Amino acid sequence: MASLSCITSISAASLQSRRALFASFRGNQHFLRFSHPRSCRVDVKCSYADRSIESSNVGTIDVVADVKTERIVVLGGSGFVGSAICKAAVSKGIEVISLSRSGRPSYSDSWVDQVTWLTGDVFYANWDEVLAGATAVVSTLGGFGSEEQMQRINGEANVVAVNAAKDFGIPKFILISVHDYNLPSFLLSTGYFTGKRKAESELLSKYPTSGVVFRPGFIYGKRKVDGFEIPLDLIGEPIEKFLNAVENFTKPLNSLPASDLLLAPPVSVDDLAFAVVNAVVDDDFFGIFTIEQIKEAAAAVKV
Repeated sequence: MASLSCITSISAASLQSRRALFASFRGNQHFLRFSHPRSCRVDVKCSYADRSIESSNVGTIDVVADVKTERIVVLGGSGFVGSAICKAAVSKGIEVISLSRSGRPSYSDSWVDQVTWLTGDVFYANWDEVLAGATAVVSTLGGFGSEEQMQRINGEANVVAVNAAKDFGIPKFILISVHDYNLPSFLLSTGYFTGKRKAESELLSKYPTSGVVFRPGFIYGKRKVDGFEIPLDLIGEPIEKFLNAVENFTKPLNSLPASDLLLAPPVSVDDLAFAVVNAVVDDDFFGIFTIEQIKEAAAAVKV
């Protein structure tokens, strides 16, 4: 009787299994394969033996296989949302680079040492340095201020980043935007919302089959400011649970103008972060995602 046995070994600069289960979503999503593979070396050593033959033959076959690895750039990575994304990505074995004006955060959590912290401004960034080797860019850029300031940070800064990533050949861009709260159009004309929507439009035009827009409402979690921790979860988590519990009763009110100011459930910053991880690792994940879909996307990778 003859027998054949093989041993396979894989070597690569970075090889990890991070393919997430993509939940079935309802709404503005599209599906198209868009891969950004890298090569690794696979050695297969096989031996053949036959009882009628005293010796056996052993040989090695070299196979070059395409294996996807992830390296993401998080714009605003030292902020409340950005740091949560960095932490979640690191926990899933993704290489992370953060670009922010403040650079490395002052606290010393263990995951912080696993992130490459760059200090800079998107308007003056050396993109050749920032984007080298990246497979995705995640932007958390946004803020409040005067009309001009909000247009600049929510809109123009993100437009600059989207175009820089596209020109550099980055295959995926993920934008943290904002829920519209069912507000009347005259309230959505403020710089905060118009800036965000301008950024969304630019993203979806440049990345029609791989761009991701997340539209969360109020984001809660433990926010660190100047060495102090603000427990937003003490407010957000009970409200989220309550609104989820009464959802069937409040649905008829959803069509009322500005109703979501009261009825849109808050989103955990950790859920948003893991939804981003899902978007990073799943090539079939793109489009605009609502509050409910963000939570579903997070549940698919939170283990």
